[in-house]
Amino acid sequence: MIGAAPAAVFDDARDQVLEELTGLVGRVQACTALGVSRATYYRHHRRGPAPARPQQERRRYPRALTPEEEIRVLDVLRSPEFADMVPAEIYAILLDRGVYLCSESTMHRLLRRHGEVRERRRQAVHPPRTVPELIAEGPNRVWSWDITKLKGPVRGPYYCFYPVIDIFSRYTVGWMIADRENKDLAERFLSQTIVKYGIRSGQLTIHSDRGSLMVAQNVTQMMAGLGVTKSHSRPETSNDNPYSESQYKTLKYRHDFPGRFGSPEDARA
Repeated sequence: MIGAAPAAVFDDARDQVLEELTGLVGRVQACTALGVSRATYYRHHRRGPAPARPQQERRRYPRALTPEEEIRVLDVLRSPEFADMVPAEIYAILLDRGVYLCSESTMHRLLRRHGEVRERRRQAVHPPRTVPELIAEGPNRVWSWDITKLKGPVRGPYYCFYPVIDIFSRYTVGWMIADRENKDLAERFLSQTIVKYGIRSGQLTIHSDRGSLMVAQNVTQMMAGLGVTKSHSRPETSNDNPYSESQYKTLKYRHDFPGRFGSPEDARA
């Protein structure tokens, strides 16, 4: 079996034949006869770096805005009257006044060039809210409360269930069924529950979400008067009040939980 010749030897022999044919029939026909791409040949036989292509300067569009006109347009876009408007609105208002500065797309392009395509007004930056830490080292140290709705006898009416649980023992220290959400009822219910267990000043923390009743002024003042610390979840973060939320699921997902209640007395029973 005859072994194959090394690639370098074969290339040298092919190049020699190619050069001989080139002198007879020319470079194009020689490459065609041997099945060699001319681009490949020129790439392997290049004596120096590729010639630098001349860089053509981009020609300025004849109708483009001059630097002075661009400054004038930016001054209008940044003015107090238009600082909080989008280019489409600014463009329409100026046309109504008989003023044409540039096209709407040009306004977008100028703002994008200067990094002003986002909100251009000064915005208040609020610090991140602290995650509430509910740690109970004993009973009557941390309570959690919330309000959930129970379906009434027909579609539409419902009853409000106010439960308060102790997160140390998961014991329901107080609950109430009412036909509506009312801050006065919530104040009376919480104050009676706190007094019932003889809570001392500074002993108890009550956690809840940010519902309207939970942040009501009368409820806040009542807790402050009894020496109770209040704690709230972060906005739209149900995971910050997992104890009441999990209690609702345990209650409502029971196989014997009624779909509807005939009356508030039925719900209490």
